[in-house]
Amino acid sequence: MLGFLFNDRECRELDYVLRKELDEMLFDLNDKRMDEEIKKAIESRYKVIFRMYARLASPREISKYARNRVQHQKKS
Repeated sequence: MLGFLFNDRECRELDYVLRKELDEMLFDLNDKRMDEEIKKAIESRYKVIFRMYARLASPREISKYARNRVQHQKKS
């Protein structure tokens, strides 16, 4: 396990970068033209990035990016 010390500005920047990455992955996951194998890889990466974001964000912000697992599994 690694530990990092960030100042306030660095935390805000990391928060921004993670949110943008989550937004982009959500967009890709909703793209009907995307291959299922690629979507699985994106889904795996999404989980990692989401857990990172969850350490910085408020519960209200986290809920914006939480995916409905039951609904996602029905589509597969």
